Amino acid sequence: MKPNDLPAAAAQPFVDGAIPVSLTINGFDHPLSVEPWVTLLDLLREEAHLTGTKKGCDHGQCGACTVLLDGIRVNSCLILAVSADGCAVQTVEGLASGPAPEQLDPLQQAFMDHDAFQCGYCTPGQLCSARGLLREGRAHTREEVRELMSGNLCRCGAYSNITDAVMDVLAQEGRQR
Repeated sequence: MKPNDLPAAAAQPFVDGAIPVSLTINGFDHPLSVEPWVTLLDLLREEAHLTGTKKGCDHGQCGACTVLLDGIRVNSCLILAVSADGCAVQTVEGLASGPAPEQLDPLQQAFMDHDAFQCGYCTPGQLCSARGLLREGRAHTREEVRELMSGNLCRCGAYSNITDAVMDVLAQEGRQR
């Protein structure tokens, strides 16, 4: 079908149905206007230009898009951006801490120290999920870490190294059993 073959209704310009939302993304306020069907993942990648959050399955099954929404880990591909209005979003780009932006989050350093990534595609989601897991305070053993991180898939199979990295940070924080 050629563009000229489109029905008249399809050729009409889109009527703007954007909804205003205000998000705090990685500590900065972002007043935005988004269509009601835009996911948080697409807003982060396409509007905020934060491409660390990855689009994997786009069905909430792989965890590559995991971010922290008001400190809780969520699959951003399943959250409509308008439903996050007024919330704080933390992406992998916002994990680094300290006075210098190049100072890594202890999890980021532990992932490097334990070679907890291979291709790296799942790493942003793994890091955000691990940060949320640590904030939840429910994981104290390897088995608990593995179980509570099970929503994040790694095609390369770096699970034991990811678990080692999280356990290292738990030990640093004195919360390991």
